[in-house]
Amino acid sequence: MNILFIGDIVGRSGREAVFAHLDRIKYEYDIDFTVANGENSSGGLGMSARVYEELSSAGIDCFTFGNHTFSKPDVKSLVKTGENVVIPSNYEDKEFSDTHGIFRTREGRKVAVINLLGSVYMDIPVENPFHAADKLIEKVKTSTNIILIDFHAEATSEKIALGQYLDGRVSALLGTHTHVQTNDACILPGGSAYITDAGMTGPENSVLGLRSDIAIKRFLTGEKIRYEASKEPSRFRGVIVSINDETGKAEDIKTLCL
Repeated sequence: MNILFIGDIVGRSGREAVFAHLDRIKYEYDIDFTVANGENSSGGLGMSARVYEELSSAGIDCFTFGNHTFSKPDVKSLVKTGENVVIPSNYEDKEFSDTHGIFRTREGRKVAVINLLGSVYMDIPVENPFHAADKLIEKVKTSTNIILIDFHAEATSEKIALGQYLDGRVSALLGTHTHVQTNDACILPGGSAYITDAGMTGPENSVLGLRSDIAIKRFLTGEKIRYEASKEPSRFRGVIVSINDETGKAEDIKTLCL
């Protein structure tokens, strides 16, 4: 099985990169299932129902989120209606009981998708992601041994530690949130695919997808100027994970930067 994971989609420019590249990537790499982090896809902050419809129609099967999950109110209705939206499971505020998802690929195989928030430097009350992962893996492995985790976290050390802690128990742990694709994609000794950050599908000439002039002024002056998503041309970034259908172990991980 080949799973495509698209790094954090930022704003209209990021969505345009998805529209430009997704069909070709799915055909060229024989993709069975596509997951994207969509928490910055509407104006650089959250996801609206309109953008959800746009990206779903483009061919994305499942959306994960992060610290900006509830920046747009539409997400709550999408979760409640059972759509293909997977929000972080370790929020301390348990407004939603079942936040992971088990999906079927085009061939009918089951894939579990889990979304977790990091606990370091995130300023959001969360349950320990290591403990949350233990509970969720036990829950989903009764349905499938193909398990993908989007770990939306700030600290590199926390991402690496969780990847090593879960090695052999999940098919892939893919980091998001920091928007810069890291050069450490690998298969860990126990058979789990890992990357510290899958990167950003968003405007290249920007500061993590945001307008450079505004970000620089904030750093220079300390003013709390409202961020705006950059409209510069985008790059498409993500990873493709090849997984053994029988064992659930990863056999390969490729990075994409288009």
